[in-house]
Amino acid sequence: MLKDIPKLVVENVAIAIVQEKNDLGEIVWNSYLINLYDEKIDGVLVSSKGYGNYDGRNVKTSMLRHLIGTVDAHDYAKIEPIMSNVFGLTNEFWVSFYLKKDMYDKKYIFLPETIREENFTTIPFLNKRGVMIK
Repeated sequence: MLKDIPKLVVENVAIAIVQEKNDLGEIVWNSYLINLYDEKIDGVLVSSKGYGNYDGRNVKTSMLRHLIGTVDAHDYAKIEPIMSNVFGLTNEFWVSFYLKKDMYDKKYIFLPETIREENFTTIPFLNKRGVMIK
């Protein structure tokens, strides 16, 4: 029976944390889901949370859930803003979606202090600099 369950692996979806300027010219950080597939993905749901040690005590942020819906092929969707004071925590994004008729899911983990300029890369389709996990 277990042999009948397909082992579906997410290969072409990424999460990016990008530094941007808002309408007031202030620096803000936003998280994005990047669809690198040649096809749209549907029913996209993203859960996010932070956890770790802060000032010598264990802390957890609230879990946030976002229904993104459909993300077209070679496109992106904004997930949520992220505050820079949680960069010292582990930031986790759990993504699930449908590709054709199959459901996929994957956990993306940004370890503490990895969201730094020395780790920046150019984010595909967004054409901005940030940290990306594929």
